[in-house]
Amino acid sequence: MTTPTNRPDHHRDLPVGRRIAQLRTRRGMNQQVLADRVGKSKSWVDKVERGVRRLDRLSTIEAVAAALGVSTAVLLGRNTRRPPTTGASAAIERIREALADYDAPTGRDWPSSTAELDRQINYAHTAYRHAHHVQVLRVLPGLLAAARHARRTHTTTDTWPVTPLLVRVYRLTAHILIKLGEPHLAWLTADRAITIAAGDPHLTAHAAVPLAQALRALDRSRLALAAATAAVRPIDLAPYRRSLPDQIALAGTLLTEAAIAAATHGDPVAAHDLIDRAEHLAVTQHHHDDGFGPVVIELVRTLVAARLGDQHNAIAHHQRATRNPDWQRLPAEHRAAHLIDMARIHLDAGDYHAAGRTLMTADHVAPTEVRLRPVTHTILATVLRSGSTPADVTRLAVLIGLSTPRSAPPDER
Repeated sequence: MTTPTNRPDHHRDLPVGRRIAQLRTRRGMNQQVLADRVGKSKSWVDKVERGVRRLDRLSTIEAVAAALGVSTAVLLGRNTRRPPTTGASAAIERIREALADYDAPTGRDWPSSTAELDRQINYAHTAYRHAHHVQVLRVLPGLLAAARHARRTHTTTDTWPVTPLLVRVYRLTAHILIKLGEPHLAWLTADRAITIAAGDPHLTAHAAVPLAQALRALDRSRLALAAATAAVRPIDLAPYRRSLPDQIALAGTLLTEAAIAAATHGDPVAAHDLIDRAEHLAVTQHHHDDGFGPVVIELVRTLVAARLGDQHNAIAHHQRATRNPDWQRLPAEHRAAHLIDMARIHLDAGDYHAAGRTLMTADHVAPTEVRLRPVTHTILATVLRSGSTPADVTRLAVLIGLSTPRSAPPDER
């Protein structure tokens, strides 16, 4: 008979502190080594492992998990099952295979023309903006193959440009890979887009947006800042130059990415200077149809303040942004993604109730955005472990595959 201590899921039943001690010991670390890796004291590690001190900040949980070389799910010991509707892991594998396969399959029903391929890419982009990510994941492998095939077979008599189509597919792929917690693969994809852009400033700038986001997700904020500022420089909007609205929105987006990277890197002067430059573009060149305007600047100021450790100011910017009528005009993907970021901010401020409520709001806006992303699972797991949780938040946790937590053992309280 299998004893309780030998059950395969026994590790999940342990308090977090004891689980950390086990993982640390298995990796041959002493408490001082772990403390150095997470930027804490040995005394702090000892208190966490004994349950005297709780892990109550998402950023700290992620830092400890990274130091131990495990996912936050393993660290929190959550019981999970594969969500039945998303198939995210299988979709990622299909994208990985598509990125690695340069041989065009024979006998395939390719798009009849580059114009038809452009129409299919536009469909995928529209689905992404509406946070219909399952549909996007379904079509991306085929679009990657089709766009590469079109580029290989392109002739000088074709009137439709092919390279921009492949850049757009790579960019969309990188964006969704970042959401799915695959920043390394996203970085590779965005880098390919920049290579294919071949020095075209506009195409390079488009590809640099997900590149900067992937680098930030990899904790390479200095490189993210350099990538965004280098890409915006050739399309920078000097007063004497006249630019199209989409170029203005692109420059503003790159400036906001650079601002977030600077804040993450701990450079408030550069962060505020960059966001001020972006705000100037948003105020003077605002167009509702390009998704870049003053409300986006408020959202970015929220993230900048949070990265600089000012949760109070971040919440104030968020409240101003969501009271702006333009908030509802933003794509569902953008609003839900921001609300997930906001849930993290509430969590780091110690307000578990607000974090849970914000996730529920995001779920009403774009369910797939919330239920597909690994970061949401981590936030929800942390909220659940905090104690009393509203029934609808608990139902969401169960729906996405998180079991409700048991009562915290005495040494975790």
